[in-house]
Amino acid sequence: MKKALITGVSGQDGSYLAELLLSKGYEVHGIIRRSSSINTWRLDSIFEEPYLMSKKFILHYGDLEDASRITNLVQTIKPDEIYHLGAQSHVRVSFDIPSYTGTVTGVATTNLLEAIRQTDTKIKFYQASSSELFGSTPPPQSELTKFHPRSPYAAAKLYAYWMAVNYREAYGIFAVNGILFNHESPRRGETFVTKKIVKAAANISAGKQSELHLGNLDAIRDWGYAPEYVEAMWMMLQHNQPEDFVIATGVPATVRDFVEASFKFFNLNYEKHVVFDERYTRPAEVDALIGDASKAHEILGWSHKSDWRDLVRIMCEHERDSLELGK
Repeated sequence: MKKALITGVSGQDGSYLAELLLSKGYEVHGIIRRSSSINTWRLDSIFEEPYLMSKKFILHYGDLEDASRITNLVQTIKPDEIYHLGAQSHVRVSFDIPSYTGTVTGVATTNLLEAIRQTDTKIKFYQASSSELFGSTPPPQSELTKFHPRSPYAAAKLYAYWMAVNYREAYGIFAVNGILFNHESPRRGETFVTKKIVKAAANISAGKQSELHLGNLDAIRDWGYAPEYVEAMWMMLQHNQPEDFVIATGVPATVRDFVEASFKFFNLNYEKHVVFDERYTRPAEVDALIGDASKAHEILGWSHKSDWRDLVRIMCEHERDSLELGK
């Protein structure tokens, strides 16, 4: 039985990845931070499903800033694969807490790579890179596109990207970067724009909210469906050699497009409810991120099944059903 260790297991991607690996017969270990409030609701489907739990799903307390704890966990668990998804992942917030973002999103990657080097260089390592690496470089963006990060979050991810490459080249570690473009789902955190939009649209339709405050509506993004993207993560570590891959749909949409479609789902005119709020703008904006995933299509056989329009429907249906259930 293969063993996998997932950082950020209680997040959107971590929860979907844990389900995927359990369904494939893995023993899955996840790292969570100790907190006074419970934040494992995304894992309820695992805890409540006897079949998945029988596959062995084990949580461990740890903090990505604590290198000794991370090393101890890697040496104790001895995983075959490590998926590093944990981070301070909110781009706008990274401008407010740049040092913390640099440590948790950047340096923590080194902690994990060092733990692999000291334990067993045969352990395969997945680094969750981001389309934010491209920043102001014009689309379409592929593995060959120049990086130009425009936020502390993106700069930290760039450091982590190159550390994965460095450990691959220096120590022969099977380390890969998955440069994933925006991917969303009903499990997205409520501070992220897509979730904020669909939740507001549902609440406004139910009379629970009247306005939605947003920043730049003209930013262009390439939105995909998270469960499809975590499958690409797994496929990268099954490839016969370590390579970096862009994962994207190649289908662009503005934030305004996403807003309009979400409000239309609830038979609303977004112009009557959406208010521009400069507090949600970034000091350095990223205008357009549109991915070219040709390499993943050709080498891994991965392709997206859902684009941003499907995503709007999936997320809006979830919010509608949640309202009907009184959640």
